[in-house]
Amino acid sequence: MDQDLAAGKINARITCALLSTLLLIMCSAPAIAQAKSGSATVSQASTERDGQRDFDFELGSWKIHLKRRSNPMTGSNTWVEFDGTSVTRKLWDGRAQIEEFETDGPAGHIEGLTLRTYNPKTHEWKLYWANSKDGNVVVPQIGKFKDGVGEFYAMDTLNDKSILVRFIWSKIDTNMPHFEQAFSANGGKTWEVNWITDQTRVGDTSEKTQ
Repeated sequence: MDQDLAAGKINARITCALLSTLLLIMCSAPAIAQAKSGSATVSQASTERDGQRDFDFELGSWKIHLKRRSNPMTGSNTWVEFDGTSVTRKLWDGRAQIEEFETDGPAGHIEGLTLRTYNPKTHEWKLYWANSKDGNVVVPQIGKFKDGVGEFYAMDTLNDKSILVRFIWSKIDTNMPHFEQAFSANGGKTWEVNWITDQTRVGDTSEKTQ
């Protein structure tokens, strides 16, 4: 009888110990998983490519040829053309730029500027455009470059309707970069290009570092 009682107490202690160990493992698992997840997030953020030099190709002076669609998002396929110049200078040791843009054509005169700023935490650029005609700074396009192509997006309005705006930069490894602006009225399912510029570098390429 005493032996049975002693054996029961031993079994109870073993059971309690096993339950305590199991409970400790169950409680620790979420914390361990969260720690691993946090480490993975930090590792991913730290290994993401630094893009603060991605717009260096724009530094310097350029000749501009612009094609602009008249009355975008109305079904119009009429385009007007402009020729002019642009000059881009770096700020903040390359983490920002200011571009002065001026063109003329049969449809009139366009003078504007673009401010580009880089966020090292998100690895994204913000592009702010302003036209001298009204002096307003539009909603910034936000995005980054991947495999030599830059894509930037923003929400805006056109004729009191919400639209999605897309900027695409390509051919950035040449002396003739290509830019397109497009609008979408259906959340990006389809796009209508309305602004195309092709640039040709002028002057000494050393201007790129000024």
